[in-house]
Amino acid sequence: MRTMGGEQVAEAVAGAVALLRTAADRDWRGMRAGRLDWDCRYTAEHVADDLIAYAGQLAGRATEGYVPFGITLEEAAGNEDVLQVIETTGALLAATVRTTPPEVRAFHPSPFRSADREGFAAMGITEVLLHTHDIAEGLGLVHEPPAELCTDLLTRIFPHVRPGADPWRTLLWATGRGDLPGRAPVTEWRWCNNLVVPAERLTLQGVTPAAATDLAAGGDGGFAWAGGGPFQGTRDAAGMLLKAYEAGVHRPEWGVFVLVRRADGHAVGGMGFHGAPDEDGRVEIGYDLVEAARGRGYATEGLRALSAWALAREEVTSVCATTDRENTASQAVLVRAGFTRAAGESAAGGEGAGQVAYELRG
Repeated sequence: MRTMGGEQVAEAVAGAVALLRTAADRDWRGMRAGRLDWDCRYTAEHVADDLIAYAGQLAGRATEGYVPFGITLEEAAGNEDVLQVIETTGALLAATVRTTPPEVRAFHPSPFRSADREGFAAMGITEVLLHTHDIAEGLGLVHEPPAELCTDLLTRIFPHVRPGADPWRTLLWATGRGDLPGRAPVTEWRWCNNLVVPAERLTLQGVTPAAATDLAAGGDGGFAWAGGGPFQGTRDAAGMLLKAYEAGVHRPEWGVFVLVRRADGHAVGGMGFHGAPDEDGRVEIGYDLVEAARGRGYATEGLRALSAWALAREEVTSVCATTDRENTASQAVLVRAGFTRAAGESAAGGEGAGQVAYELRG
């Protein structure tokens, strides 16, 4: 699958600077930047500040909050100087993304308090594209970034936004900068980095629509899999996630997670929810492992961690699971994770023919 990395950061910055350079001789302080309350000059400086801030967060491995620093331009700096600073800070973010291991996460508040290198790349690119649009609108320029790049952003940090026919127009609408037929105007927005739930030997990494698209099509979803690839159940779950995303009803925290082994970074299975909690607070969970990783307690460990995360949410009263009656190995996993056999109607969906239901209550 196409990665979101330093190359894309450099691409976005180069396109933005090339466009804005055509109007560097204009009065940016005297022009309002699109729908913002900022002028074009301040908005350009803000882009540079965002880029260096994201590079600093990722390079410094900040985990508890923002690194308390920023940049200050010289008093006599002109518009061309600002563009040079954007190029420089963009290069720093691109280099940081390229050299940061995939498992590293650093603090960002929206919405799960951390992001990986792809998340910081995507946030930086989004800032560049959107604020270039704002400045271009104020200066009367036309800004049209590559559709593929916009799709990359939407499928990574806007998983809650139903995709549209035009990715750029969809991104503008999702961030309160434009209109889409049949959709209400957006007045408040945020991006959404994937959720990661830690366990002892594993991390449970939330699957983005970008990764789900690749997994459902037979790819690796951007993960290095033990044993040659994911089990079919993980691919089927990715397909369900993708359908929810395309319908605009996907809630990322109640989606699919890949179980990644801390020791070597290899993915060993998939686990996730069948949807958001129902009106009674019940949420159903499912899981599978690659054959090469079975018998080592990974499913039990992951199930305990993800169930505990779910039960800590106010809207959840119980986590439920169903398994085939003859699948005693799966039933043993559920019991070891603290689940108990449930009456047919007390579990989400109940017991069907040939199935047994288990639940774990908060």
